[in-house]
Amino acid sequence: MKVLITGGAGFLGTALANRLVAEGHRVRALDDLSSGDKARLDPEVAFVRGDVRDVPKLWSLLRGVDCVYHLAARVSVPESVLYPVEYNDVNVGGTVCLLTAMRDAKVARLVFCSSGAAYGAKERQPIGEDAPLQPGTPYAVSKMASEAYVRAVGRLWGIDTVILRVFNAYGPGQPLPPSHAPVISRFLRQAVAGGSLVIAGDGSQTRDFVYLDDVVGALGACINNRSAVGQTLNIGSGVEVSIAGLADAVEHALQRPVHRLYSEEQSAGVQRLVGDISKARDLIGYEPTVTLPEGLRRMVSSDARFQGNVAQ
Repeated sequence: MKVLITGGAGFLGTALANRLVAEGHRVRALDDLSSGDKARLDPEVAFVRGDVRDVPKLWSLLRGVDCVYHLAARVSVPESVLYPVEYNDVNVGGTVCLLTAMRDAKVARLVFCSSGAAYGAKERQPIGEDAPLQPGTPYAVSKMASEAYVRAVGRLWGIDTVILRVFNAYGPGQPLPPSHAPVISRFLRQAVAGGSLVIAGDGSQTRDFVYLDDVVGALGACINNRSAVGQTLNIGSGVEVSIAGLADAVEHALQRPVHRLYSEEQSAGVQRLVGDISKARDLIGYEPTVTLPEGLRRMVSSDARFQGNVAQ
């Protein structure tokens, strides 16, 4: 099949593009390189630098395409609180531009990468896809709004759509920005450098950490699966891990004691968040295979950023 991946040089996009090429698909990748790295892409991926809001460019890229994976987005929750206009412009505006271009180019299928963050605070866990969305940040709002556009426009224009709500994805190659870095990469960086792990609140808040390969497997399973059309699916590990427990796991992966600092001033976000993945298991055969200890071991062994001063 011919595939276009927006955000195709990003953390998830690169892994997806390389996997699809290995499976024999012809892949085009669009990315503005604000956080992506095209050097990590397989040479067989046709890369184009550009903005997902550039409709004329999308028209040219969508010619002959069978399926679009829409991964282009700004993804930092704390950053979205500071820059809500940009998050709305890129995440929501980019989705609408892409849908419009797909209609014009008569592309039949869209797989949209949403986020478990859209659920917001929920007492009942794990969270099923039918739980009401109560987003608590501009990032989460942008994902909820984009989902609504995908569903509505998909029905109006006859585009087969699949929405995957991905929880806390992690793995080798995840970006490490100077501020607002994802928690697993941040903890590994701090620990390897001999620093302290700064934990927001008391560390009892929980998250659902899902390894990169499992997310990519779920994305790939949607490329031509009829059962998934019109569906919204949770993609996580289905395992609830506290941030304090994550710190323990990092300590074990590095085989060294790690000092912790607890910051009551930092927002800990929602208290609990773990996805019910039974629907994805039933419809697309999704089954996460990489546990958190194994995922951390793979990150430490394969990512040079996390190998300095690690005990042997």
